[in-house]
Formats: sequence, C-alpha cells, structure tokens
Amino acid sequence: MKSFLYTLLLLVAVFPVRLRAQVVKDSIKTDSAEHILEVPDTVPHLQSKFASFIPPAVFIGYGLLSFEVDAIRRVDYHVYNNIQQKHQDFHTPVDNYFQFAPVVAVYALNLAGVPGKNRFIDRTILYAMSEAIRAGTVSVLKHTSDRLRPNSGDRLSFPSGHSSTAFAAAEFMAQEYGELSPWYGVVGYSFATATAILRVYNNDHWFSDIIAGAGFGILSTKAAYLLYPIIRNNFFRNDKDNDKKAATIFIPSYNNGVAGFTFVKRF
Repeated sequence: MKSFLYTLLLLVAVFPVRLRAQVVKDSIKTDSAEHILEVPDTVPHLQSKFASFIPPAVFIGYGLLSFEVDAIRRVDYHVYNNIQQKHQDFHTPVDNYFQFAPVVAVYALNLAGVPGKNRFIDRTILYAMSEAIRAGTVSVLKHTSDRLRPNSGDRLSFPSGHSSTAFAAAEFMAQEYGELSPWYGVVGYSFATATAILRVYNNDHWFSDIIAGAGFGILSTKAAYLLYPIIRNNFFRNDKDNDKKAATIFIPSYNNGVAGFTFVKRF
C-alpha cells in the first residue's frame, strides 16, 4: 500500500514539471486573481464520446441488478467471505483521504501554473454541480435501497458514497487535464479505484456497492460538464461587443453561518 501511494504521489509531482514548459503565458494570466471572478464568454463543451458513457451505465446497472439477480449477489458474498478469511483485522482510514485526492491535485496543478480546461470559477462551479448531482442521487438511493452494510453498522450501504465521491473527482481531473496528458486521468482513477477497494476491505461496503458508486460518480461529473456550458452560455454570457462591456460576476459569500454566492450582472 505504501509503495502504491508513493507511486501515485510521484506521478502527480512529476507531470506538472514536465508539462510546465507547455503552458501559455496568456492562459496563466487569464486564470489569475485579476480575472478570477469574471465568467468567460465560452466554456468548452464535454468532449467525451457516447461510448464513454457506457462503462458508468454498466456499473450502475450491475449494482442495481444485485438486488434481483442471485448470481450477482453471490459475488458480493464471495468477495466478503474471501476478505474475511484472509484480512479479517484489516482497517485503514486512508480511503477517507484518497477520495478527495484528485480534486486536491487539480487545484494544486493550477496553483503550480498548469492551467486546466476551464478557469477557476467555472471549474469550481462544475465541481459543485457534479457534487450536487452525485450527493443528491446517492443520498436518495441510500435511504430507499435499505441495504445492510457488511459490518451491520446501518442500512445505508448502497451505493458507496466514498466510491462515488472518488470517481466523480477522478472524472473531474480527467476532464480538466486529460487533454494535456492521459496520465492525469490514470492518476485520478487510480486513487478512485484504491478508495473503492479499501471500502470493501474495511468491511463498509459490498462489492456491488462500490461498482454502482463508481458509475454514479462518473456520470455525475459528465452530467455537470454536459449541462453547465449550456446554462452558462445562455444565462451568463458577457457581451464583449457592447461599449459598456457587460459582465457577469459570481462572488462567494458567507453570512451568519450560511455559505452561498452573490450574483452581479452589469448590463
């Protein structure tokens, strides 16, 4: 496990150095604090082909079928029994941190001067949308599926929240930096896969729980990248041809314990 972690951290550390020479100075400037609150005129649309939606859909289908198909459910019990026989005392809190590693890496890369596909404000809204979709979907399913965890802790086993968070973050990293190098996606998905596997080894989830969680996580991020450009460009587009230079600004706000955004539109 330690060697695995060291390898992933080395990849995250090395690739910004190798790719930094490719960074365009103008792109760094437009992603600086001076422009951080301006919503740009356009946001790149989702580049994924239809075929890329098939794996997460299959993952979700597999998880849902585990409630009805005995053969799939028996896989859950087989994996559980095998782990209990060989690693009964295994426990680690690492999965609590791995699930957020791809998101941290995205902002660390940007801070290091390696720009992603979108600017800071758009990237942050995209991730927030992804999390809203993911959290809402997973929360509803956890309470309606009523599946008991392997450790009998509660009946919120399906789908795995940690796995969905990790794979949503991995897809976020792949969307933002995959065009620079496919290795960014490899690193993100490696952390996500490790998170999911550790959820099973920690006796918190069945195998089908983490498979479904992965599917929901990936689709949540893909949905955000599919919907946000449409919403952004229809409602918050700047008019550069206007002499008054119309602008749209989002300002994060916090008042009396309530977080939110202040929206300002200049016509």
